[in-house]
Amino acid sequence: MANNLTDRAATAAAGSDALFPVEVSLGEAGVEWRGRGSGQEWPDGDEGADPEVAAAAERLSKRHGYRFAKRAFDIAFSLLVLVCFCWLFAIIAVAVKMDDPKGPVLFRQRRVTKDGREFTMYKFRSMCADAEERLAELRALNEKTGPVFKMRDDPRVTRVGRLLRRVSLDELPQFANVLKGDLSVVGPRPALPSEVAAYTPRQRQRLLVKSGITCYWQTRRNRDSITFDEWVDLDLLYIKKCGALADLKLIVQTVGCVLTAQGN
Repeated sequence: MANNLTDRAATAAAGSDALFPVEVSLGEAGVEWRGRGSGQEWPDGDEGADPEVAAAAERLSKRHGYRFAKRAFDIAFSLLVLVCFCWLFAIIAVAVKMDDPKGPVLFRQRRVTKDGREFTMYKFRSMCADAEERLAELRALNEKTGPVFKMRDDPRVTRVGRLLRRVSLDELPQFANVLKGDLSVVGPRPALPSEVAAYTPRQRQRLLVKSGITCYWQTRRNRDSITFDEWVDLDLLYIKKCGALADLKLIVQTVGCVLTAQGN
């Protein structure tokens, strides 16, 4: 680790909000940092990083009351969803299995959250069983710039999966991740390790806060046409505006998107 990386990131507030160790240097130019322990090694340097985002993340680390309240809300809200919608989980599980008996009901994938910590994220499977193997042949059809892969009419998506995505019900199992402390209800969407490895310093700033189920990008009507840089802009805007009111507004907007079927 370079000698100029001297300050350690704060550990998470309240309960199971454990952080992945990093070393950080905050300055006028932005933020230099590197995550350790999950195989993620990022080059030093902060060229292109947003100093306002770095400063906002630093202030956020000292807002212990907000962080405690956010974690308490995450626990209560995720428990409410998991208990009240257990019947819906069962119906979706049967539908997924009947539509494509070859694969499992749940899709598990390694993702990256705050400070580069990896975890296993859960979703209802919305793609065919061999989706990962077929990804290579579809790379040339990627409709997003940057390290992410997105296709509006991805042929790997199953019939039930298309419906689940339209109303965002494939995301429901992630409330188990929220309960465990891997995710928050509100925060930038968690990225794949391969995507994070290709991040620029500015894009890495998405990882200055805990990832979440919903975010500004998730609630945009035109999110399929948003570029990855615009997606990052929205995530960094959230970090700058992060607070109880911003979180509540995003949750209300997300419920509206689900009820009006404005998912993928």
